[in-house]
Amino acid sequence: MSSLNFDFMKNLKAGILFIFITVTLDMIGIGLVIPSLPDIMRRFVTSEASVSEYFGYFIALYALMQFIASPLLGALSDRFGRRAILLVSLFIAGFDYILMAYAPTIEILFIGRVISGLTGANITVAMAYIADVSDDKNRSANFGMIGAAFGLGFIIGPAIGGLLGHMGPQYPFLVAAGMNLLNFLFGLFILPESLPKEMRRKVDLKKTNPLSSLKKIFQAKHILGLLVVYFFFQLAGQTHPSIWTLYTETRFGWTTAEVGISLALVGVLSAIAQGWLTRIVIPKIGERRAVVYGAFGYGVTFFLFGAATQGWMMYAILIVSSIFWVSQPALQSMITHKTPSQEQGELQGTLVSLASLAAIINPLVATKLFSVFTANPQGVYIPGAPYYFGALICVISWIIIAKQKTA
Repeated sequence: MSSLNFDFMKNLKAGILFIFITVTLDMIGIGLVIPSLPDIMRRFVTSEASVSEYFGYFIALYALMQFIASPLLGALSDRFGRRAILLVSLFIAGFDYILMAYAPTIEILFIGRVISGLTGANITVAMAYIADVSDDKNRSANFGMIGAAFGLGFIIGPAIGGLLGHMGPQYPFLVAAGMNLLNFLFGLFILPESLPKEMRRKVDLKKTNPLSSLKKIFQAKHILGLLVVYFFFQLAGQTHPSIWTLYTETRFGWTTAEVGISLALVGVLSAIAQGWLTRIVIPKIGERRAVVYGAFGYGVTFFLFGAATQGWMMYAILIVSSIFWVSQPALQSMITHKTPSQEQGELQGTLVSLASLAAIINPLVATKLFSVFTANPQGVYIPGAPYYFGALICVISWIIIAKQKTA
C-alpha cells in the first residue's frame, strides 16, 4: 500500500511540474515577441502609425483567440480528461511557432498568431488540473506556483526576444517551438491524468460559447463581486504588455535590449512574489485582506508608473508593486473554493476567458490613449495616460472587494 502511495505522489509531483512548465511556455510565447514587436512589424510596414496600430492588433488577436477557445478546451477537458487536451495543444503550438518564424507576409504572421492564441488557451486546462489536485491546505500555494510560472515565462520570453531578436526575428520563435515540442514529449511519458473517468461529463455545446459561459457565471451571485474584481485586475494588469515597449521607448529612449531586461525583471519579481511571498503573506493575513491590500496597492503603483519622469523610477516602482502581486492567487483561490469540483474545468475556462477579454480590450484602449496623448508634444502630452487608466480600474476594484462581507 505504501508503495502505491509513493507512486501516486511521485506521479502527482511530475504532473504539477509539467503544468508549471506548460504555463511557463505559454507565457514565453507571449513575452518573447514584446521587446522586438515594433521591429517585427517594421518588416512588413513602414509607417510608424501603422507599426503602433499593428502592435495593438497583434497582442489583442492572441487574447481574442484565447477568449474564444478557453471555454471549449475547458469543456473538452471535463469530458476527455486534462492530459489529452494539454498534449495536443503543445504539439500544435510547436509547429505553429515554426510557421511564424518563417512567415513571408504579415497575413501569415497573423494567422500564426491566431493558432498560437487557440493553443495558448490550454492555460484553462492547466488551471483545472491544479484545481483537481489541490485541497484547502495547498490551493493558494499551488495557484501561487502557477503565478510563479507566469513570472518565469516573462523572464525567459523577453530575454529571448531582446537578446536573440537582433540575430533575426525567426530565432525567438524557433526556440519557443523547440521548447513546446520537448515539453510535449515530456508530458507524453510522465503526465498522469488528474480527472477520473467517473468525474467526467458530456460536452454541452452551449457552454462552449464564451459569451454564454460568461453569462452563466455572472448569474452566480455568491461570486459575482469576486469575478468583477478578477476581471478588473486582469484589465489593469494587461497595461504592461500592451504599452510598456512603446511607453519606455518614447519617454525614456530605451532600446529593445533595455525593454527586454526590464520585462525580465517583471518576471523575476512575479516569480518571487507569487511563488514564495504568497506562502508567507496569505496564511498570516488571509486571502480577502491580501486582495483588498493588493487592489489598493495596484492603484497607487499604476499611478506612479504613469507619473515617472526617469527610467530608473520604473525599476523602483516595479519592486514596490511586486509586493501586491500576492493578491492574484489569493483571489483565484477564493473563487475556486466556492465552486464544485465537477465544474472546475468550466470555471477555469471562464476565468481564462475573462482574462482574455481583458487582454483584448486593454491593448486597443491603451495604445489609443497613448497615441492620442503623445501625438502633439506641444499640446496635451500625457504619455502616462494608459497607466492612469489602469490606476482608475484598480481603485474601482478596491472599492468592490472592500465591500465584500465574507471571503
